[in-house]
Amino acid sequence: MDQPNSAFNGEEKASLTSALLSANKQLALQNAEIESRAAELIEANRELAFQIQEKAKRAAELEAANKDLESFTYSVSHDLRAPLRAINGFAQVLAEDFGEQLAPEAKELFEEIIANAKKMGQLIDNLLDFSRLGKQQASIGEVSIEKLVRQVISELQVLEPDIKPSITVHPLPNIPGDRNMLYQVFLNLVSNAFKYSSKKDNPQIEIGHYTEPAAVVYYVKDNGAGFDMRYSDKLFGVFQRLHSSHEFEGTGVGLAIIQKIVSKHGGKVWAEGQVDHGATFYVALPLASH
Repeated sequence: MDQPNSAFNGEEKASLTSALLSANKQLALQNAEIESRAAELIEANRELAFQIQEKAKRAAELEAANKDLESFTYSVSHDLRAPLRAINGFAQVLAEDFGEQLAPEAKELFEEIIANAKKMGQLIDNLLDFSRLGKQQASIGEVSIEKLVRQVISELQVLEPDIKPSITVHPLPNIPGDRNMLYQVFLNLVSNAFKYSSKKDNPQIEIGHYTEPAAVVYYVKDNGAGFDMRYSDKLFGVFQRLHSSHEFEGTGVGLAIIQKIVSKHGGKVWAEGQVDHGATFYVALPLASH
């Protein structure tokens, strides 16, 4: 009776041994695969660490370059003020004291000098505003955008009495942000809508919003000159203009200021347009303070 059990035990041991050897081989293969993947992961991690270091280095270089640019802009703008005041002052004195002795062509030249000096002054002011924004911290609180927009419209109607657009303001929700900065954003956007729709027989401006999961998107739409979408990437750069200064006055800094302010709030700005069929500018601001 003992021999069959002994044979069975031997067969069982052989089967278990075979299964154990097979499992051991499978485990060895899995270990080799794990080691291979671990080696790949380590190499990928090294590459990622290198890329992060490079990005950090480039970010630091970009930040330093931006600070240098801001300082340069600030100092140059201040340095320009004195000679600009002198040019403007001398031109006005000559025009007033010797105006009767000047030929009509000379009077026109002096008027042109004074007008250009005024434009240069506006440009310097805008450059200084742009430069200061880089150092200015946003003071976050609840902002009534609808109240702010209606204030902007009232002020522009006084400043631009000859421009009488039909304006539609839809209900606009409040948003966390810096009121003074956001006032500048909507002042620039709405004044642009006034300006670029002014040559239409029936200028129209619409201001409204729509919501996204984590943001409110405000828009300012007009039926004015519009722009070619092929050049939309140039809109928010300093001194980038899609219309000549002879067509519409401006310094080419306003939209760059808008982008910088919106970026400080953790938002984004973009535009859509069509030549001679108007433009719509969008400002997305997060629902939670940045």
